[in-house]
Amino acid sequence: MELAISFTGDSPKYIQIYEEIKQSILSKRLLAHEQLPSKRALSQTLDVSVHTIKEAYEQLLAEGYIYSKERSGYYIAPFELDWLQQVQQHDSPPSIITPNDIQYDFNNGHVDNKAFPYAVWHKLIKKHFNMNNLSTSPWEGEAILRTEIARYVERSRGVVCDASQVFVYSGTQSQLQALCHFFGSTTRVGLEEPGFKRVRAILQQCGLSTVAIPVDKSGITLPQKTIHMLYTTPAHQFPLGMIMTMERRAALLQWAQSNEALIIEDDYDAEFRYKGLPIPSLAKMDQLHHVLYFGTFSKTLLPSLRISYMILPKSLVQAFINFHHEQKSVVSKVDQLVLADFLAQGLFDKHLAKMRTIYRKKQQTLLTAISTHFSNEFQVIGEKSGLHIVMKLPQHLSEERAIELAQEVGILVYPCSSSYQNGMKEAMVLMGYGGLTFQQINDGIALLASVWQ
Repeated sequence: MELAISFTGDSPKYIQIYEEIKQSILSKRLLAHEQLPSKRALSQTLDVSVHTIKEAYEQLLAEGYIYSKERSGYYIAPFELDWLQQVQQHDSPPSIITPNDIQYDFNNGHVDNKAFPYAVWHKLIKKHFNMNNLSTSPWEGEAILRTEIARYVERSRGVVCDASQVFVYSGTQSQLQALCHFFGSTTRVGLEEPGFKRVRAILQQCGLSTVAIPVDKSGITLPQKTIHMLYTTPAHQFPLGMIMTMERRAALLQWAQSNEALIIEDDYDAEFRYKGLPIPSLAKMDQLHHVLYFGTFSKTLLPSLRISYMILPKSLVQAFINFHHEQKSVVSKVDQLVLADFLAQGLFDKHLAKMRTIYRKKQQTLLTAISTHFSNEFQVIGEKSGLHIVMKLPQHLSEERAIELAQEVGILVYPCSSSYQNGMKEAMVLMGYGGLTFQQINDGIALLASVWQ
């Protein structure tokens, strides 16, 4: 038997030989029980060492593609399942939007990566990346970071807490999972309708029952059904973008006290407010008797950093620690130390001030472009804070059709319908602007108007 094998690329030759023979077996170019060339013969044919052939054959043997006979050689193994033909049954692959097709991505989770202080961050990484910091952090988080987070939320949001109440996680979902396990599957949780679909998914995956609670122009309404916990985004409701009024916040806290219930306050987008006077957080008003406070650095720094935090009422801290004492940290120790330094040196506050200015200008650019290119049939809501707006569509344009038309010209906008549990009455799309340049915002909106109107 002769094998036609050509070497390309930088991968080791034994890997290339292994891959070529494996593909020949899967595609039936080599049939069951056919004998392979001896190691010496193939090494001479391919002008490689016998050891190289041996490595390739042993890998094939280990994975079951070939078998050996003593003093006879190597043979192709038979397969009961025809793997490749199953894959090849589809004559044409489905149409998939690739990154190369998209010119303008209005993703609400994207941030301005170019404005990140890479040089300063890299300097801090070099400082902390050493032999002493290669161990795992305590599962609650590094003490110094917990202390700095406690100081930050007190000066920025008025939330007074001890470092012992702060727990560091790798995102809202991971800390929500920890709470689900702690409170147990008998807990009933009220969720904003519409609201974060990932939050709903986590709660349901953990076996907790959820109750959809409508939002109105003041934020989430008071629960009418018996629930043990309420999840809300008062600073910038997701996805509709309203800011919860002072009156509604007070009413919710009164409800929590009267019903011995807890409120999870996800302070989503609280750092980016563009209109109106600041309203104190639920956690500040309550001073953490009934409120569990969620914060994250995904929008203020980088989503890929994956550092968030949860602040618990003192009454829950010891029980929570006892329940999770066998856990491991889910956040890099080096990243935690770098962030703690970034906060302690005042660099975070400086960076945040710069980003507020940038995002305010980007939002104004977006709103001006929409006003210029779209008719009054298209209504913008949720523009008082955050990094996204919601656009209500006219009756002739459905959400699905709007998204399709946008994709056809290389634009991604996102559905609001996926945030609803009970169906959406009006057609709306969600548009983020944090990750786009000023020029991309202008050009993208002009192009979008040309296919939507």
